[in-house]
Amino acid sequence: MYFLPEKLDDYIVAHSEEEPELLQQLTRETYQKILQPIMLSGPYQGRVLSMISKLIRPKTILELGTFTGYATLCLAEGLQSDGEIHTIDVNEELEDFQRKYFDKSGYGLQIHQHLGSALDIIPKLNQTFDLVFIDADKPNYVNYFNLIIDKLNPGGIILSDNVLWHGKVIEPLDKKDNSTKAVLEFNTLLKNDKRIETVLLPIRDGLTISRKI
Repeated sequence: MYFLPEKLDDYIVAHSEEEPELLQQLTRETYQKILQPIMLSGPYQGRVLSMISKLIRPKTILELGTFTGYATLCLAEGLQSDGEIHTIDVNEELEDFQRKYFDKSGYGLQIHQHLGSALDIIPKLNQTFDLVFIDADKPNYVNYFNLIIDKLNPGGIILSDNVLWHGKVIEPLDKKDNSTKAVLEFNTLLKNDKRIETVLLPIRDGLTISRKI
C-alpha cells in the first residue's frame, strides 16, 4: 500500500539504499513461484528494517511471520556476530524456500526457523529479545504483544507492520471486518500501554516502532 504520490515515492526510493542482489533474487523467485507475493516487505521497507536493526545491534531477534524470509534477512544485517533470529511461520511449504536463501546469505547458522502457531511457540522460547518484528495474522496482534512484552529486554524494540491496514483504520468500521477491528485495537494498545513508548510511521502500509521503557 502506497499513501504518497507515485513521483514522490519514486524519489524517496531512488535516494535510499539499494536492495542487495540476494534479496532481488529472492523477490524474483517469490513472484515466480509463491502465492500472494505482495506479502513481501519489498526493497524500501526492507532497507528501513535493515537500518533499524543496524542502529539497535540486537543480540536476539524474534520475527512473527516469515513468509519467504525477505524481512528476516533484512533484520539479520544488524545482528551482532554471535546473535540469532528466531522466526515463526505456519506454512510448512515455505520452509525449504526460506532455508535456501538463509543459507545463501551467510546468516544461515544464526537463523532458527519455527513451524506452527506463534501463540504456542512463543511461550516455549527461553530467550529474551532486543528486537521483535510482528508481521503475521492481524487478529492475533494483541495476543502476540501480550506474549512478547515480558520477553522484551528493557530498551528493546517492537516493530509492527501493516498498522494502517490499507487506510481502513480511518474508514467507518465494518463490524464483520475482524482484521481491521484487530488493528484498531492493537494501535490503541500501543498508544496507551505505559510499558512502552510508540511512534507510528507512514512507511508503506504503516510501521510502528515501540520501545520498552
